[in-house]
Amino acid sequence: MKRSGRSLAVATTVAALAMSLAACGGGSSGASGDGTVTLHVEAWKGGGAEPANVAEINKAFEKTHPKIKVDFEYITAGDTYTQKLQTELLGGKAGDVIMADTDKMGKWGASGYLADLSKEAWASRIAPDAKQFTQADGKTLAMPMELIGIGLYANTDLLKKAGITEVPADWPTFLNDLAKVKKAGINPIALPDKSGWTGESVFQASGSTLVYQKNKQWDADFLGGKTGFDPDWKAPLQQLKTLEDKGYVNWKNELGVDDWSQGPQDFSAGKSAFWYQGAWQVSNIKKAGFPVSFAPWPGGAAGTKPNGMVFSGTMWAVNSQSQQADAAREYVKFCRRARTWPSISRPSTRSRRSPVARPRRAPRRRPSPRPSRKAVTGSCRPTPGTAARPRPRPAPRSRRTCWARRPPLRP
Repeated sequence: MKRSGRSLAVATTVAALAMSLAACGGGSSGASGDGTVTLHVEAWKGGGAEPANVAEINKAFEKTHPKIKVDFEYITAGDTYTQKLQTELLGGKAGDVIMADTDKMGKWGASGYLADLSKEAWASRIAPDAKQFTQADGKTLAMPMELIGIGLYANTDLLKKAGITEVPADWPTFLNDLAKVKKAGINPIALPDKSGWTGESVFQASGSTLVYQKNKQWDADFLGGKTGFDPDWKAPLQQLKTLEDKGYVNWKNELGVDDWSQGPQDFSAGKSAFWYQGAWQVSNIKKAGFPVSFAPWPGGAAGTKPNGMVFSGTMWAVNSQSQQADAAREYVKFCRRARTWPSISRPSTRSRRSPVARPRRAPRRRPSPRPSRKAVTGSCRPTPGTAARPRPRPAPRSRRTCWARRPPLRP
């Protein structure tokens, strides 16, 4: 009896805590006296060096939703963002709409912090290959803002100086090319890793070929306890070690180079033949003036092609504790219409930062040119491809007159 009483007390306490969190959720958002709602949005894009058109999207959203004001907060990516959101979610004070990647979506979704968006109309239209990034336990918990490929950049001018005419497509060729470049006195490859992002990304890129070509269901097997990291991921780890053993990369030195600032600057200055980064850097690198190639990491055996491009996903999620849930869902839906993210089936070699889609408005008829004083006589049947227009004044009975104009613009 004591045990059941204690369980009941704990359950009551948990329920009361959940109700208190829901009551104070949503941070600074709320409704004013005139019915205007303030929506708090938190993201690691939308400011700094990654504006990502977020400001334009917010402005367009407020214009089409005059009763919803967006309180946008830009937070530095990485640990700063994660730690801030973790604390706010735990205290019920996080934004109504928050940015997440696949990893954060899985963790926050499992803790019940993200609303189920499966019933939203746009959820059924997510590309099949992208659904795995947006779902957890069969529920859609986020809307893709962008999915961008991450791959190997090559300065083809430097490759030509080393006698290389083609970008490597497999691991043995890649190692041979690195050796030729080094022999020519050129830094073979730059993998700046101060934040740990580059090393992790290269490791995953190598595994996308070495692991998933052998077993496309590796994730499911791992979660089911049928396999493990050892020995499946030993080969990708060995590739990273080989780069240092052969003198192409000094991982210790790379830990002192920033992935996001110094790395792009160095490659744009022509300081290395190869570099690993996301496709969002393509437009910036092209400004350097030299030809650049962007392709998947060449981690496979001789004569084989890479399994595919590794993608980075940025998504919008709705805080399950939000008091402005309807406005938050409307914001996510609007972002879905306002952006066109890259196709999964055909990775782009350019950074596609699509312009904001203009809100749909009722189609307007193009004003017709001022008609000539001379009327068109004859039949009033409109000319093919034109629309009849009412006469500005009654025509003389002695003849029939009609006016023609250009067809209206299509909406």
